[in-house]
Formats: sequence, structure tokens, C-alpha cells
Amino acid sequence: MTDSPSTDSARLDELEMRVVHQDQTIEDLNAAITAQWKLIDRLERQVAHLSERVAETEQAVSDAAPVNRPPPHY
Repeated sequence: MTDSPSTDSARLDELEMRVVHQDQTIEDLNAAITAQWKLIDRLERQVAHLSERVAETEQAVSDAAPVNRPPPHY
């Protein structure tokens, strides 16, 4: 079961093309993952900042003097 040199060359060419395609796919996926991690980091910082603002607002509201108004039905 001996393959001819042209068959071996064709198989080698096909394998090389597959490797090149797989390398490009890996690079594309890596770029996508990197971009997603940057976005996740930015969103985590934004959520932390907004959480701080909510806590500060809640504290300010609880520290404010209560309003002594009659209920709306009076």
C-alpha cells in the first residue's frame, strides 16, 4: 500500500492548508475573547461605580429629615 509521490504531496498540501486555516481561526477567536474581556472589565467597573452611587443616594435619602406632609387624601 504505497502512495505515489504526487498523492503524498497533495495530502501534505491539504494538511498545510488546514493548519493555516486553523491558525487563522485561533487568532480570530483570541481577538474576540480579548475584546470580550476588555468589555467585561469595563462593565464591571461601571457596575461598581453605579453601585457606589446608589449606596450614596440611599444614604443621603435616609439621612434627610422626614417631610411632614399630610397624605394626599387630606
